[in-house]
Amino acid sequence: MPGDKSISHRALIIGALADGPVPIENLSPAHDVQSTALCLRELGVTVTAQGVHSCGLRPPARPLDAGNSGTTLRLLAGLLAGYPYTVTLTGDASLRKRPMQRIIEPLTAMGAQIESAGGYAPLRISGGRLRGIRYTLPIASSQVKSALVLAGLHA
Repeated sequence: MPGDKSISHRALIIGALADGPVPIENLSPAHDVQSTALCLRELGVTVTAQGVHSCGLRPPARPLDAGNSGTTLRLLAGLLAGYPYTVTLTGDASLRKRPMQRIIEPLTAMGAQIESAGGYAPLRISGGRLRGIRYTLPIASSQVKSALVLAGLHA
Protein backbone atom coordinates (compact mmCIF):
# COMPACT_ATOMS: atom_id res chain seq x y z
CA MET A 1 0.00 0.00 0.00
CA PRO A 2 1.41 3.44 -0.85
CA GLY A 3 2.47 5.70 2.01
CA ASP A 4 -0.16 8.11 3.31
CA LYS A 5 0.57 11.76 2.52
CA SER A 6 -1.05 13.19 5.64
CA ILE A 7 0.71 10.78 7.98
CA SER A 8 4.03 11.24 6.16
CA HIS A 9 4.02 15.02 6.74
CA ARG A 10 3.36 14.54 10.44
CA ALA A 11 5.86 11.69 10.83
CA LEU A 12 8.65 13.80 9.33
CA ILE A 13 7.85 16.83 11.49
CA ILE A 14 7.43 14.89 14.73
CA GLY A 15 10.55 12.87 13.95
CA ALA A 16 12.47 16.13 13.47
CA LEU A 17 11.70 17.03 17.09
CA ALA A 18 13.65 14.04 18.40
CA ASP A 19 17.32 14.19 19.27
CA GLY A 20 18.93 11.60 17.02
CA PRO A 21 17.68 9.19 14.37
CA VAL A 22 14.02 8.32 13.92
CA PRO A 23 13.26 5.56 11.41
CA ILE A 24 10.14 6.08 9.31
CA GLU A 25 8.80 3.42 6.98
CA ASN A 26 6.64 3.79 3.89
CA LEU A 27 6.89 7.57 3.44
CA SER A 28 4.69 8.94 0.70
CA PRO A 29 6.67 10.04 -2.37
CA ALA A 30 4.16 12.88 -3.02
CA HIS A 31 5.51 16.31 -3.98
CA ASP A 32 3.85 17.87 -0.92
CA VAL A 33 5.74 15.51 1.39
CA GLN A 34 8.95 16.34 -0.46
CA SER A 35 8.24 20.03 0.29
CA THR A 36 8.10 19.20 4.00
CA ALA A 37 11.36 17.26 3.71
CA LEU A 38 13.08 20.16 1.92
CA CYS A 39 11.95 22.65 4.56
CA LEU A 40 13.15 20.37 7.36
CA ARG A 41 16.54 20.09 5.66
CA GLU A 42 16.74 23.91 5.67
CA LEU A 43 16.15 23.68 9.44
CA GLY A 44 19.15 21.36 9.84
CA VAL A 45 17.38 17.99 9.81
CA THR A 46 18.74 15.09 7.78
CA VAL A 47 15.87 13.52 5.86
CA THR A 48 16.14 10.27 3.89
CA ALA A 49 13.72 7.66 2.60
CA GLN A 50 14.41 5.74 5.81
CA GLY A 51 13.57 8.55 8.25
CA VAL A 52 15.01 11.63 9.89
CA HIS A 53 17.97 12.51 12.06
CA SER A 54 17.86 15.71 14.07
CA CYS A 55 19.99 17.40 16.68
CA GLY A 56 17.56 20.28 17.13
CA LEU A 57 16.10 22.76 14.68
CA ARG A 58 18.26 25.69 13.68
CA PRO A 59 17.21 28.99 12.13
CA PRO A 60 17.11 28.69 8.35
CA ALA A 61 19.45 30.78 6.20
CA ARG A 62 16.62 31.70 3.81
CA PRO A 63 12.82 31.60 3.59
CA LEU A 64 11.30 28.13 3.74
CA ASP A 65 9.55 27.29 0.47
CA ALA A 66 6.54 25.00 0.95
CA GLY A 67 6.00 24.76 -2.81
CA ASN A 68 2.31 24.06 -3.36
CA SER A 69 1.81 22.33 0.00
CA GLY A 70 -0.64 23.99 2.36
CA THR A 71 -0.01 21.20 4.86
CA THR A 72 3.72 21.96 4.89
CA LEU A 73 3.18 25.68 5.41
CA ARG A 74 0.49 25.39 8.07
CA LEU A 75 2.13 22.63 10.12
CA LEU A 76 5.55 24.29 10.04
CA ALA A 77 3.97 27.61 11.05
CA GLY A 78 2.64 25.91 14.18
CA LEU A 79 5.91 24.18 14.90
CA LEU A 80 8.12 27.22 14.34
CA ALA A 81 5.87 29.56 16.34
CA GLY A 82 7.50 28.09 19.44
CA TYR A 83 11.13 28.68 18.46
CA PRO A 84 12.92 31.89 19.50
CA TYR A 85 13.87 33.08 16.04
CA THR A 86 12.27 34.62 12.99
CA VAL A 87 11.49 32.54 9.93
CA THR A 88 9.65 33.25 6.70
CA LEU A 89 7.37 30.61 5.18
CA THR A 90 6.36 31.00 1.56
CA GLY A 91 5.27 28.90 -1.40
CA ASP A 92 4.40 28.99 -5.05
CA ALA A 93 1.94 31.45 -6.59
CA SER A 94 -1.01 29.13 -5.94
CA LEU A 95 -0.15 28.64 -2.26
CA ARG A 96 0.30 32.38 -1.78
CA LYS A 97 -3.37 32.79 -2.82
CA ARG A 98 -4.69 30.45 -0.10
CA PRO A 99 -5.93 32.07 3.12
CA MET A 100 -3.74 31.62 6.19
CA GLN A 101 -5.81 33.61 8.69
CA ARG A 102 -7.08 30.27 10.08
CA ILE A 103 -3.64 29.66 11.59
CA ILE A 104 -2.53 33.26 12.06
CA GLU A 105 -5.36 34.02 14.50
CA PRO A 106 -4.83 31.19 17.01
CA LEU A 107 -1.02 31.25 16.79
CA THR A 108 -1.06 34.99 17.46
CA ALA A 109 -3.37 34.40 20.43
CA MET A 110 -0.77 31.93 21.74
CA GLY A 111 1.90 34.63 21.59
CA ALA A 112 3.57 34.26 18.20
CA GLN A 113 4.15 37.39 16.16
CA ILE A 114 3.12 36.82 12.56
CA GLU A 115 3.35 39.24 9.66
CA SER A 116 1.51 38.30 6.51
CA ALA A 117 0.52 39.68 3.15
CA GLY A 118 -3.08 40.44 4.11
CA GLY A 119 -3.66 37.00 5.65
CA TYR A 120 -1.78 35.17 2.91
CA ALA A 121 1.75 33.78 2.56
CA PRO A 122 4.49 34.67 2.85
CA LEU A 123 4.28 34.48 6.65
CA ARG A 124 7.04 36.00 8.75
CA ILE A 125 6.91 34.28 12.13
CA SER A 126 8.75 35.52 15.19
CA GLY A 127 8.25 32.76 17.67
CA GLY A 128 9.20 32.06 21.21
CA ARG A 129 7.30 31.96 24.44
CA LEU A 130 3.85 30.61 23.74
CA ARG A 131 0.94 30.17 26.11
CA GLY A 132 -1.86 27.65 26.00
CA ILE A 133 -5.26 28.83 24.81
CA ARG A 134 -8.75 27.44 24.42
CA TYR A 135 -9.70 27.65 20.79
CA THR A 136 -12.75 26.48 18.88
CA LEU A 137 -12.14 25.96 15.19
CA PRO A 138 -14.71 27.89 13.15
CA ILE A 139 -14.22 25.35 10.34
CA ALA A 140 -12.96 21.79 10.88
CA SER A 141 -9.39 21.45 9.66
CA SER A 142 -6.83 18.78 10.44
CA GLN A 143 -4.09 21.15 9.25
CA VAL A 144 -5.09 23.83 11.76
CA LYS A 145 -5.51 21.26 14.54
CA SER A 146 -2.06 19.85 13.83
CA ALA A 147 -0.50 23.32 13.71
CA LEU A 148 -1.98 24.11 17.12
CA VAL A 149 -0.85 20.81 18.61
CA LEU A 150 2.70 21.46 17.37
CA ALA A 151 2.63 25.00 18.77
CA GLY A 152 1.17 23.65 22.01
CA LEU A 153 4.33 21.63 22.57
CA HIS A 154 5.99 24.96 23.38
CA ALA A 155 3.18 26.43 25.46
